[in-house]
Order: sequence, then C-alpha cells, then structure tokens
Amino acid sequence: MERFSVAILTASDSRGEREDESGRVIKEMIAETGGLIEAYDVVPDNLDTLCNKLIEYADVLGVDLILTTGGTGLGPRDNTPEATLAVIEKLVPGMAEAMRSFGLQKTPHAMISRAVCGVRGETLIVNLPGSPKAVKENLGVILPAVPHAIHVLSGKSSECAALRKDGA
Repeated sequence: MERFSVAILTASDSRGEREDESGRVIKEMIAETGGLIEAYDVVPDNLDTLCNKLIEYADVLGVDLILTTGGTGLGPRDNTPEATLAVIEKLVPGMAEAMRSFGLQKTPHAMISRAVCGVRGETLIVNLPGSPKAVKENLGVILPAVPHAIHVLSGKSSECAALRKDGA
C-alpha cells in the first residue's frame, strides 16, 4: 500500500479537560495502514475555526486525507459538517452512507449522524463521530477504500474495476 499524508482535527469544547481518545484511536489506525500524520489539532467546536483548519490542512499542508472527529451530532455546537460543506468542492456521499449503514447495525442513533465526506482539491475530508468506539467502527468501514480514493484524487488512477472482489 502506498503511503499517504493525514491531518487529524478534533472538534471539542472540552479540550484540555480530558484526553482526546478519539484522536488517539485515529492515530493508531492510521499508523497501522502506513499513513503519515502530518498535523493534529484539537480546536473548539467553532465554525470559522474548523473551516480555517480544514483549508490550512488541504491548501497549505496539502495532505491527502483529513479526518475530523466530533461535532457531527445534533447539538447546538456541532458544526463540523457545516464547516466541511463550506470548504469542499464535491461530496463523496457513499463513504458517509457506508458509515451510517454500518452504524445502524449497532445502534439506531447512527441515523442522526450528520457526518459529511468530500473533496477539496486533491484532499479527501472525512467527518468521523466523537466517540472512540464509533471512530474505530466508522474509520474501519471506509479505510479499505481510502488509499484508492487518494490515488484517484491525485490523478494517478481512474481504474476502479481492478479492485472489484467478484472479478467482473
């Protein structure tokens, strides 16, 4: 598997008050895939702050993948999907659908996730839930497709059929 660069952004209004377990889970899972973590921040659940960080990671650092955690629920301070929608150029709805579909097998609460996945330039942005358990489950669902998505985004490949399990 080709290595890819990653930025992790945790949206939390309780930053500093408790350890970022979800960020730690992401770091561990990315390390297992050979991904390189180029940036990691914990920021307040503030729309402008989130937008600015997403733009910095994509446009300035040029990472291949941004993984956010937190801020995807229905709470009044949950702004991650809105920030992501404000900065992306195209949606990747299948990834968010896959995460919600898997989550629904575990809990009906998965249907209220507002997670968004999309693209800014050549950067894939994925919103993950805030709980460590949900992060592990959701990232586990999409991670097998991430290297190929990054490869296609970089312009190195457009061939999707070669990865089909059924050989068709």
